[in-house]
Amino acid sequence: MREFIFKNDNIVPEKIDKPNKKGEKMKKTLIVEKNETMRLDAYISSNLPEISRMAVKRLLEEGKILVNGKIQKASYKPSLNDKIEIEIEKPKEIELKAQDIPIEIIYEDKDIIVVNKPKGLVVHPANGNPDGTLVNAIMAICKDSLSGIGGEIRPGIVHRLDKDTSGLLIVAKDDIAHIKMSEQIKNREVKKTYIALVRGLVPENEATIKMPIGRSTKDRKKMAVTKNGKEAITHFKVLGRYTTKNASYTLLEIKIDTGRTHQIRVHMAEIGYPVIGDSVYSNGKNEFKVEGQCLHAQKLEFKHPTTEKEMKLEAPLPEYFKRILKELENINNN
Repeated sequence: MREFIFKNDNIVPEKIDKPNKKGEKMKKTLIVEKNETMRLDAYISSNLPEISRMAVKRLLEEGKILVNGKIQKASYKPSLNDKIEIEIEKPKEIELKAQDIPIEIIYEDKDIIVVNKPKGLVVHPANGNPDGTLVNAIMAICKDSLSGIGGEIRPGIVHRLDKDTSGLLIVAKDDIAHIKMSEQIKNREVKKTYIALVRGLVPENEATIKMPIGRSTKDRKKMAVTKNGKEAITHFKVLGRYTTKNASYTLLEIKIDTGRTHQIRVHMAEIGYPVIGDSVYSNGKNEFKVEGQCLHAQKLEFKHPTTEKEMKLEAPLPEYFKRILKELENINNN
């Protein structure tokens, strides 16, 4: 079975462009006064208690924390005279409210709820998306019974899916369930299976991609394969190949060992087979007129956080995805 391995000789670190708009960002600077034994994330949160450890982690992943002008990992140990610059967006007040948004519930009990998120739905409120999110929909279903660990605007959210990725997503109803599910995800005990339609004929029947992923140095809204990125491992298996008059496509079953932001989309684009409909990582035309990518979180396998029962859940492909596959099958059969 082929492995796509990262080679860093083709990647040159670039300087991150700093935003030039005034009034939209706040910056904090720390000068390290001695060689530290604590990690970078712990050092920042201990010196700036107004920024939570989780917020520091997110800012590091987004490339918004620089040490001497460079991105460092959370595990980096600050040294004497290091200059740490933290870029923080000015918070906007968001009033979280329950909204009657139709969501398919795949499983629910007193501890968790697993839903089939449709594409186009943002998981939680943020700047630009103050409401109309999955969290707003879940609040209407669960009322006050949601874990508070995710914070005020992310109640119960254990893991996420991209806005335009559909499929299974777990929400915790209490803090204990949230902690136990988060531990399973951290320990890679939650098995996630996706279905993706990509452009091009993938020659391998099965393969593994091992390429680190981090924030792009060219576009901070994007992720990229980068030598300073975090370990990312993606396995895929071919389910079908289709050839039309003008193009070719491959249907894949994809499993991920890690859960990096945009992992599948970045990895598939990096090896030359971008996900159909992905407007961020594919320069190809949208021949199927898809709004959002053909990427669906089809299966989840995990231990129930309370009963420890083995859970195996599945969500059917959305109608638009099935329509495209049927169209391709009809072309190939004629």
